[in-house]
Amino acid sequence: MPRERGQNVVATNRKARHDYSIEDTYEAGLVLTGTEVKSLRAGRASLVDGYAFIDGGEAWLDAVHIPEYNQGTWNNHPPRRKRKLLLHKEQILKIHNKTKEGGYTLVPLSLYFSDGRAKVELAVAKGKREYDKRQALRERQDKREADRAMSSRRHLGE
Repeated sequence: MPRERGQNVVATNRKARHDYSIEDTYEAGLVLTGTEVKSLRAGRASLVDGYAFIDGGEAWLDAVHIPEYNQGTWNNHPPRRKRKLLLHKEQILKIHNKTKEGGYTLVPLSLYFSDGRAKVELAVAKGKREYDKRQALRERQDKREADRAMSSRRHLGE
């Protein structure tokens, strides 16, 4: 059987980009059981309430929902368990120092398979205030309207 190539996105946390301003991103491997991998390959996962943290020099991912595998037997996994993240020690130290500063948190952005291995994209992020969210929405809407106006002018000139 040929090896898997490329990226296959399983789940994304679109709300994270709205709720947080992202400082740094990291790619981390996941320690999973067999039924978790099969469930992910079926394209079932949710990152909505997920978060990551550093404990005892190790990185952990918590509250990410990977539903039980349908054909799993008595050795099926619990859907919301703590999962260990695979990162280099230097990255863990850098993330730990940043999150210890205050105001920063570690949020999963996406869960995907890269060359057949399960990976999670983590972001060191700072929470946005309510008015920042509204301002970002307004800027996005203004940009969209300006692009529409430009494209309609381009079409009229032709």
